[in-house]
Amino acid sequence: MFEKCEAIVMRTVDYGETNKIVTLFTREWGKVAAMARGAKKPSSRLSAVTQPLAYGHYLVRRSRGVGLLHQGELIDSMRALREDLFAAAYAAYIVELTDKSTEEQKRNPYLFELLLQTLQYMSEGRDLEIMTFIYEMKMLSVLGIPPVLDRCARCGATEGRFSFSVKEAGFLCHRCEAADPHRFSLSPASARLLRLFYHLDLARLGAISVKEGTKAELRAVLSSYYDEYAGLSLKAKRFLEQIAELKDKLDLGGERET
Repeated sequence: MFEKCEAIVMRTVDYGETNKIVTLFTREWGKVAAMARGAKKPSSRLSAVTQPLAYGHYLVRRSRGVGLLHQGELIDSMRALREDLFAAAYAAYIVELTDKSTEEQKRNPYLFELLLQTLQYMSEGRDLEIMTFIYEMKMLSVLGIPPVLDRCARCGATEGRFSFSVKEAGFLCHRCEAADPHRFSLSPASARLLRLFYHLDLARLGAISVKEGTKAELRAVLSSYYDEYAGLSLKAKRFLEQIAELKDKLDLGGERET
């Protein structure tokens, strides 16, 4: 029996000369895989709806293994993300992070909505790195590795100057900072944003402008924390780092020309 679902295309794998196996992240069932017969043909009605990042309604016959995708109706192709190299890299990273962090057919409508809203904000031109930071912070709960952000992880103090300790899995106040010589120094803005990004209702996101120095602090904290606790090897993360280096070189080149 074919069932209707709302889904985002996470990834596709070619199967034979004309077919694809499509991994869908659905609101109703979580992550499912389905065969899309003939989807590699440009003339196929499944061609557009099985592009990576496509969001729409799909008719799927589920099974314990690979199901069958019968048809789809696009709501948003996310074309703006796929056609911009930098946007595509950030989008691919958060999708792969979601993919590697979730089990097959385990329903999580909160995570579906979080992924959808993040991709849509990116598509609208929001700051790609800030959206990625927010998503990474929120994924820490999904992964079961939330840091201590509302107090000092050692003494429980809620006031003072804070740094971030990967070793202690959270904030350290200035009185306890000697407990971790490898702690990350944080500006007050970085400490505030880490808490904000973790608790923020994404639907209420307003305009956020963050200085490059603050971004660098957030990037260092999140990268080290994920490396230590998440246990994920993400191809898109390595590509994203290469893209970020390229972007920095392009920005510096533009500054020299002006």
